[in-house]
Amino acid sequence: MPEPDRAKGLPVTARITIPDDELSESFIRAAGPGGQNVNKVATAVQLRFEAAGSSVLSDEVKARLMRLAGQRATKAGQILIEASRFRTQERNREDARERLVALVREALVPPPPPRKKTKPTRGSVERRLEAKKGRSTVKRMRGRVDD
Repeated sequence: MPEPDRAKGLPVTARITIPDDELSESFIRAAGPGGQNVNKVATAVQLRFEAAGSSVLSDEVKARLMRLAGQRATKAGQILIEASRFRTQERNREDARERLVALVREALVPPPPPRKKTKPTRGSVERRLEAKKGRSTVKRMRGRVDD
């Protein structure tokens, strides 16, 4: 089964595709349980994305991406994603690529503009004060009855 995605890059959205030359993969031995398979086979994947030098992302998106990546971002401007959840190298490779795509898609969404503070309208202030007076009257009526 041919894989056309690999030849041209990693599709993120309909308009954005990360070129293969900005991605590099290395395979390492996974840590943790798994017995002989873990000790023998390098199934875990380290996916590196050269975010700082990316030609397909704008500077604002790169800045958001580095901030969202947190500890996965290096000082050199790379994003390192490790995937070792699955037993096979191919499934771990797909998992790492899916996680990178999700991270880039999240960075593509601009943050909402800051909220503009507004003054309450005269009518809303009057309604609030009337409601307070009403509650005050109700509570005052609950007190002792004077003769």
